[in-house]
Amino acid sequence: MNDSLIVLDGNRLSRAEVCAVAYQGAQVKLDAQGLQRVQRAADFLAEKVRCGEPIYGVTTGFGSNADKLLGAHRARDELPGATPDPATISLMEELQHNLIITHAVCVGEPLAADVVRAMLVIRINTLMRGHSGIRVSTLQALAELLNRGVIPLVPAKGSVGASGDLAPLSHLASVLLGHGEAFYQGERLSGAEALHRAGLEPVRLSFKEGLALNNGTTLMLALAVLSLERLRRLLATADLAAAMSLEAFAGRAGAFREEVHALRPHPGQVATATRLRRLIADSTLIDIPYHLVPRFCTWTAQAWSTPEEQAYRFDIAWEWVPAHQRHGRDAFYTRFLPFRGGKKHQPQDAYSLRCIPQVHGAVRDALDQACRIVDIELNSVTDNPLVFPDAESPRHIEDQVISAGHFHGMPLALAMSYVKAAIPVLAAISERRLNKLVDAASNDGLPAFLIGNEDATDSGFMIVQYSAAALVNDLATRAHPASVFSIPTSANAEDHVSMGANEARQVWEMSADLGDVLALELYTAAQALDYRQDMLNAARRLARHGNWQDLAAKIVNAPAEGHPQRAQFEREVQALQKALAESGDFHAGEAVRQAHAAIRAEINFMHRDRPMDADIQWLCKQNQWDQF
Repeated sequence: MNDSLIVLDGNRLSRAEVCAVAYQGAQVKLDAQGLQRVQRAADFLAEKVRCGEPIYGVTTGFGSNADKLLGAHRARDELPGATPDPATISLMEELQHNLIITHAVCVGEPLAADVVRAMLVIRINTLMRGHSGIRVSTLQALAELLNRGVIPLVPAKGSVGASGDLAPLSHLASVLLGHGEAFYQGERLSGAEALHRAGLEPVRLSFKEGLALNNGTTLMLALAVLSLERLRRLLATADLAAAMSLEAFAGRAGAFREEVHALRPHPGQVATATRLRRLIADSTLIDIPYHLVPRFCTWTAQAWSTPEEQAYRFDIAWEWVPAHQRHGRDAFYTRFLPFRGGKKHQPQDAYSLRCIPQVHGAVRDALDQACRIVDIELNSVTDNPLVFPDAESPRHIEDQVISAGHFHGMPLALAMSYVKAAIPVLAAISERRLNKLVDAASNDGLPAFLIGNEDATDSGFMIVQYSAAALVNDLATRAHPASVFSIPTSANAEDHVSMGANEARQVWEMSADLGDVLALELYTAAQALDYRQDMLNAARRLARHGNWQDLAAKIVNAPAEGHPQRAQFEREVQALQKALAESGDFHAGEAVRQAHAAIRAEINFMHRDRPMDADIQWLCKQNQWDQF
């Protein structure tokens, strides 16, 4: 249990505080001034009821029953010989009680405890605004439910997002009344037993308290807050995975330069480019001269001459570009030596590398827009009707108890639909980078499926890409916005709903799958980076400790002795030897190196095929990649 205390006043709850309650068990305290507002609204409502004022949801039914006024006593009490039970609750109390127990009809698996704790703190905070009519004692009981670790069991499905999250919130409130089920100290119990073990008593609802407890956007908001926090970390993971892939490709950095993005300054794009520059800082792989990069060849016993070299998992090779093939490329071959290795002679990388700032940045902007909406919603009143005890010059009760539509979840629903569309975009570009890494036709000289496979028995990382492709397809098929399809409810009294809870729940679920795709890219990029660095450093050692003939043996199309171009070839091989020998150690940028080392501390380089499931499971569970 976390010792931190979060003061709730209805005005200042942050996403970080919701996460502290959800994930760290932070306790809450109700602000004294806020409780005065709460008491003022409850007293006002009680006074209006005593005066006989007709008030929606207090002295009338709900939804399509809003035209039915409650009587002074039960209809059957008027029968001859009837004896009313003095212990029976009033019709107005029964109305609120029945509202909760009949609306708790969700289905599906229970929401995670993290999500339910987030729902509780959000609900308490909005009721602290003092416009809902709930009593201080009931609100304090709700806060105690949270602080004492009682987690109502809330099935995941059943909200249409207007009037708010009625059904899920009814499950939340049912436990307060001693109904439903709850988890307490890890055990699933009846609501009554959970209250008893926590030292709490069931609450008896008063005027409008059922509506105050179950009418609002609480579930969709809780899921949105937690999803955005998870996606913030995953965006950082995506940047890291992209940077590691870029290093493994020995890619080009020009597309990330500051002056480039000043010309199209979308905030997310600029932020992504800045982060990429930091991640690859100090790299000796990025922008490496083309001629230094060898391509992979399958290891053979004759490939290397010393025992140390024979421990390599690869052979390396270049092609020499004969003089007659350089026509019209004089400027290029003045700058670069005439050897083709693993890096294609082109000044730009594929879109999945070059356009990282544009794609990741657009996702960042989508999240930032959603965060703006969520921050407003966290400190808003979202139930109905709204109570204004201090309204100036009211003429009728309708001027002080106002039926409005703040429970409608469309602001959140549309924000989440935007985020939902962004998730498969980020997953798809990650899978494309992964696919390029394992494909020998596009991975710039790395081995096929990132495995040496000298005995033709190894599949390497082949099927890792299959899993990523399956996840991306699944994410894409779930990206259709739920908010565009309203199904009316309550006999058409609620004739347009947001489906925001479905939207937010799907974002929550999809974000977990996105994390798995990014983990698969990191897994693959780490293997590819090892190969790239090891092959380059093997070439450097060969150039330093061998002679130019040793290096010439790695040129697959070397002209034979006596060939007219042999002398030119020898001069140019010696120039390649000098360039390699004078190079420093080949390595990724400092941040990428640290992340790679963290992976290698748990997962070894894969020399030959081995079970990979434990590797992948470990990576999929990690959430520290935003630290790099």
